[in-house]
Amino acid sequence: MKKVSVVIPAYNEGDAIGATLRAIRERFFCQELIVVDDGSVDGTGELAKKWADLVVRFPVNRGKGTALQTGWQLAKGDVVMLLDGDLRESAAEAAHLLSPVLKDECDMAVAVLPPPRLQAGMGLAKGLAHHGIRMLTGFEAAAPLSGQRAIRREILQQMGKLDKGFGVEVGLTVDALRAGYRVQEIPVSFSHRETGNDWPGYCHRGKEFVAISRTLCRKWWEGNRWSRNG
Repeated sequence: MKKVSVVIPAYNEGDAIGATLRAIRERFFCQELIVVDDGSVDGTGELAKKWADLVVRFPVNRGKGTALQTGWQLAKGDVVMLLDGDLRESAAEAAHLLSPVLKDECDMAVAVLPPPRLQAGMGLAKGLAHHGIRMLTGFEAAAPLSGQRAIRREILQQMGKLDKGFGVEVGLTVDALRAGYRVQEIPVSFSHRETGNDWPGYCHRGKEFVAISRTLCRKWWEGNRWSRNG
């Protein structure tokens, strides 16, 4: 039987991390639960200790990509699940995301979440990610920015190092597809915090857009380099 590790990067998720981890422990089976506290100042790491097998704490915020990189390298599972810390009780739905990987229907399963309750922003970051992935791989991603994924460890080992910041999901999708792995999108009833139509929300989406642009440019350059060398 394949062993499953869950890796959760968390930054100031003190209001949600307890419910998220409890749902995983009580309603979803995994052999290992790892939380990477990415420089939180609200006690996230301390709260996580009650439920997690391992809590790694960064003294300063180093970004989601670095947190995920640290977590999966410490994980011992054959399948590594990447989940966000703000899923709360809906984290129990992770079984639906894991199933197709365990059944060998795909190598990486990506969760497609229900539509947001409130429409925020203009969809520029998601649109950029969608078109970029299609341009580089031909894959039509419905959820190009989804951070909820179940991945065979082999993929992560071949990738070596994940992209940094908000470009990590896009980079992971592109790299996996280019390497010939099977990527499947799975509807899962996860729910998490939504960014609003306020200044923090616009700032977040702006940073996300810039990070995705950088990642796509880097993947385009890598693809051209491989073509020239090949």
